[in-house]
Amino acid sequence: MKYGPIFVKDKEGCLIELRHADESDAAVMLEYLTVTAGETPYLIREPQEITLTLEQEKAFLRAKADSERELMLSAFMDGKYVGNCSLMRIGSYKRYAHRCDVAIALYQKYCGRGIGKQMLETVLKEAERAGYEQAELEVMSSNKSAIALYEKLGFKRYGLFPNNMKYSDGSCDDAFWMMKRL
Repeated sequence: MKYGPIFVKDKEGCLIELRHADESDAAVMLEYLTVTAGETPYLIREPQEITLTLEQEKAFLRAKADSERELMLSAFMDGKYVGNCSLMRIGSYKRYAHRCDVAIALYQKYCGRGIGKQMLETVLKEAERAGYEQAELEVMSSNKSAIALYEKLGFKRYGLFPNNMKYSDGSCDDAFWMMKRL
């Protein structure tokens, strides 16, 4: 899905560009994936597990831009990549056509500035416009700030995945399954 660009301001008054990611963003997105995977324990991969090639990332972004119901929304500040928020279908079957998955991650230095909230609000509006009836996400139970944001936006907890993630030190974290009716 193509979107934007639109411009919003963060809590500090900085101008943020929101638009769909395209092939030209592939290299910065691969770097972003690697860096953010190392910045937080809340993402599913370790930095060394980011093994996509530039061509694979370009193909992925091309598919999202060409899709009528999926969006990779990217944020830029002063031309620098800040993060993204994705809208993805749950499955290709009719019985799942009413459900979508959303996910978001920002470089840590941009967290807490209201950018993620604006991105999620944008993606949820686009999800509704694309005909989805419910948005779903998975969040680690220890990620209190993300949970608070999701609840502020109307998501509710509907399930718990015990020991969802196991870290290299052997500790585990549960995850909540959350959903919002659109």
